[in-house]
Amino acid sequence: MRTTWRDGFHSTPAGHLTEGPSRMEDAFEADLVAALPQLRRYALSPCRQGAMADDLVQGTVERAVASRGRVDPDMRLEAWLFRVLRNLWIDQTRRTRTRGVELDVTEMPEAAIHDGERALESVLMLRKTEVAIATLPADRQDVLRLVCIEGMSYSETSEIVDIPIGTVMSRLARSRVALPQKAGIN
Repeated sequence: MRTTWRDGFHSTPAGHLTEGPSRMEDAFEADLVAALPQLRRYALSPCRQGAMADDLVQGTVERAVASRGRVDPDMRLEAWLFRVLRNLWIDQTRRTRTRGVELDVTEMPEAAIHDGERALESVLMLRKTEVAIATLPADRQDVLRLVCIEGMSYSETSEIVDIPIGTVMSRLARSRVALPQKAGIN
């Protein structure tokens, strides 16, 4: 059953024209509700998740209701709704791509707590530390990075750098003493 809307008139299936916005709105809303199962089925194909498909359908309905005056009367309502849904899906996909990974805070409580001042201090301290490490002699940098950053044991570091384990311990101790001084940590 196809209905059309033209100039404030609503065409019934029998072809009679009735005037009045309430009839037109009622027919639009009735056809919109009738199209919901088709919209949901169509929405499931790109996103493959029921909750996301429901969100797409809801967004489509919101846009359709807000734009009901711009519906082309010669176009089938379902075709227009499918176009709106497809454009909404493309918009969400682009937004997700530019936004990056989103985490649900309820699943990761540690992600919910964010102290801007502490985060800034951490970034600044990390930069100071990186600069201080870069000023150490290359042999000390290697030992420090292998033990402290990569988590290697003294014996593994000894094998990798090909020096005795005592030398690894000595270079690491000297690096640990020099690093706070070079980074300005007292």
